[in-house]
Amino acid sequence: MPLHVPPAPAPALRSVLTALGSPTAVREARTPSLKSAQGPLTAELPLPVHVLEHVTARSGAPRTRLTGWRFLIKGGERAVAAGETTLTADGWVFSYFFEGPYVASTELALRQAESMATPYQPRLLSVPELYMLTLWLHADITADASSGVPGPGDLLVPLAPAPPGIAAHRPHRVADLLAVLTHRLAPAPRLKNPAA
Repeated sequence: MPLHVPPAPAPALRSVLTALGSPTAVREARTPSLKSAQGPLTAELPLPVHVLEHVTARSGAPRTRLTGWRFLIKGGERAVAAGETTLTADGWVFSYFFEGPYVASTELALRQAESMATPYQPRLLSVPELYMLTLWLHADITADASSGVPGPGDLLVPLAPAPPGIAAHRPHRVADLLAVLTHRLAPAPRLKNPAA
């Protein structure tokens, strides 16, 4: 089943395309792949980037907030970098270009998701406390990509590099991965002072 990639806000896409067309922005990006790319570069596969908050059981149900849109920057058939936008008081603006393991890992996870029998809306979900990024495969393909929380029909696919003990590129049901994250982020039990 094909993925149902949500449309990015037009100003977000425009800001990335403008930065991509700016020799100064590309030169200052410090991404060797962008600087050395031969031929035209395109911004493709817009993915909303959400941050997962309140993961631990004591803080209530987890929630998400949209922090930006990420575009894979393709040179030919493969992604050579990514460009990210952020929402400011003035609207969507270009934030930065980057490369590294998450670019290739995102591309691989999207290819794997394309071969699944169930259609999904792809998103990115960040868990900052664990330095973890997942491909969030949202079951409601008609949902507004800027909002929502992971639901029972959704899958989370940790991207590489994943935290120790969490397998990258293995789809997890939301409840299963949230249980692992809750355990990882729960504060350690306090030891009683034997002198007290």
